[in-house]
Amino acid sequence: MGHHLGSKSSIVPLIDRLNKYPIGLVDNEKLRQILAILFTEEEAYIASRFPLEEATLAELARVTEVDETRLEPILNVMADKGLVMDLPYGKQTYYLLMPGLIGFFEFTFMKQRADLPVAELARLMHEYLHDDPQTGQAKEFFGSKTQLTRAIPYDEHIPVSSTVTTHESAREIIKNATFGAVGMCYCRHKKEHLGETCKKGAPLENICISLGTGARFLARRGFAEQKSTEELLAIIDRAHELNLTHITDNIRHQPSFICNCCSCCCELLAGIHEGYSEGVAKANFIVHVDAESCTDCGLCTQACNAKALELREANKKKLKVLEKVCLGCGACISSCPSSALSLVPMQRPDPPHKKKDLFFSILKEKKRLKPFVVGRVKKTLRKPFAKS
Repeated sequence: MGHHLGSKSSIVPLIDRLNKYPIGLVDNEKLRQILAILFTEEEAYIASRFPLEEATLAELARVTEVDETRLEPILNVMADKGLVMDLPYGKQTYYLLMPGLIGFFEFTFMKQRADLPVAELARLMHEYLHDDPQTGQAKEFFGSKTQLTRAIPYDEHIPVSSTVTTHESAREIIKNATFGAVGMCYCRHKKEHLGETCKKGAPLENICISLGTGARFLARRGFAEQKSTEELLAIIDRAHELNLTHITDNIRHQPSFICNCCSCCCELLAGIHEGYSEGVAKANFIVHVDAESCTDCGLCTQACNAKALELREANKKKLKVLEKVCLGCGACISSCPSSALSLVPMQRPDPPHKKKDLFFSILKEKKRLKPFVVGRVKKTLRKPFAKS
C-alpha cells in the first residue's frame, strides 16, 4: 500500500536533506517560501527521503513508502522541473536529487516557465542570496577553504612560456567533453525579472555552456539545446568579445559547465564583490600592469568582472591590481588600448581531480562528511552507475 501523505509540512525535512550536500541552504523564511513554490507537498516529502547517491525507482519506492506506479510519474514531473536528475543507463533509470546551489535554483531560470510565479521567485532568490552576506547563504556558498568553482584564463593571453594543462583551457575542456549544450543564463534571466539587463550587453541565451552527463539531462528535459563542439567554441569567442569571465567546476577531470560571467549579473562573482575574495578559485595567473604604457584611461576597470582593478587618486591617477581579488582570467586585457596589461604566472593550489574529491574536501571542512562516506559505501555494494 502506498504511503499516505498527511498535512504536516515536509519543507523542514527537505531542508535537512539538502543540507547534507557540500553547499547547503541556510534555513530562513525566504528559503521556505522558495521551496514551497518549487515543490508540491508530495514532491517535498519524496525529495526529503532521497539517498545522497543516485537511486533506482525500486530503491526510492522503499525509502519513500510510495508505490512505484505512483512514484514514477511524480519523479518524471520533478525531472521536468529540474528538481531531480533522471539518468538512463541501459534498461535502468537512476534518479538523483539536485542540490539547491548549484542545482535547481539555476535550473528554474534556465528556461521560460509559465507554471511558476517567476517574478516573485526572482525577488525571493535575490533577497535570499544577498541578504546578510556575512552570515547567510553567501557564507555557506563562498566561506569554505575549498571552493566549488574556479576561473579559467583566456587562452590567447597566457604567456607563451607557460605550460598550460587541459583543465586550464576553456577550449580544451569543450573539446574533451562527451556532450555539450547551451541554455538560458540563470543569472541574467533572474535579473531580467528584477528589471535589470546586463551592462556589457551579454545575451540571455546561447552564452552559458553545460557539459557531459548534466548537459544530456538538461537537453533531454528542455533546459538546454545540444550544440556541436564548433558551436561551443564560437560561444567562447563571443564571451571574449564581451570581456566575460569563464567560470567552471573546481576540478581537473570532466568539468560539467562553463559559465561566461559579468560583474553586474553573475551570482558567482557577487560573492567576491560581497567580501569573499577567495569565493571563486583563481587561475594560475594574475594581471600585471606595465606602468610606463598605462595611460590611466580606466577602461580596464570597467572590463574587470571581479572589480580587481582600481584607479587610485594621488598627485596623478595610478592603476592598481588588487592581488587578493584578481581571478587571473584575463578578461580585462583586450580592453586596454595601450597594451599595458598582461597575465603573469601565479602558483595556486591544484584543483581536486574529480567532483567526488571536490565534494569530499568541502564536506570535510564543514564537518558533514559522514553521510557522504556512508552513501559512497552503499553505492559500491551494488552495480556502479557509469557516468560520462
